[in-house]
Amino acid sequence: MKQLLALLFFIPVLSFSQDSLEQELDSISTTEEAKTFAKTHKKANKSKLYTFNKEKHKTRLADDLFKLSKGAKKVVKSEDKTTYYKIIDKENVLHYRASYIYFDGNKMSLEDINKKRAKIMAQYKQGYRFDALAKLHSMDISANRGGDLGWFPEGKMHPEFEEAIKNHNTNDIFTLDIEEGKWYYIVLKTYDAKPIEEITVLKYTEATD
Repeated sequence: MKQLLALLFFIPVLSFSQDSLEQELDSISTTEEAKTFAKTHKKANKSKLYTFNKEKHKTRLADDLFKLSKGAKKVVKSEDKTTYYKIIDKENVLHYRASYIYFDGNKMSLEDINKKRAKIMAQYKQGYRFDALAKLHSMDISANRGGDLGWFPEGKMHPEFEEAIKNHNTNDIFTLDIEEGKWYYIVLKTYDAKPIEEITVLKYTEATD
């Protein structure tokens, strides 16, 4: 009998706790409020802000979240946990795309870099694929993906790099020197700038066992 009473008492308490949580999530309307919520609940439960990009994130979950309006939420339940996804913000963000070949001025002289860049650019104009040239010559990790940066928003790259891309047309190939870091590039602008939908999502996971 005591066990039954305890169980009956526990069920409404649990229900009240879930209702209280959902009300708190529903009240969040800004990124700052979401950050505060995530920070407050970081230790007890897994809570974090994520940015989903429609070009990069192609999962079923991402598809479901992009269908929601700002302020809406998705609830996913399993045997041992409940996960809430709250759409905090939704906007179209202008993105750029380019590929590059990087030369490290700390490891090569500028004279040698310029000779190599001239040779590579001549090869490209003769019909060599840029990604193949990047894999062969680029001196950073981008070589593994043929120099492709993927889509990136304004403010993510070095200002001089971004400005150079903005000032060139698609399919332009050009050199870029960022003297302060001794970074030297061959850059190929591969796409026109375009707006890409992004959503800011607050994720909160609560154990249910």
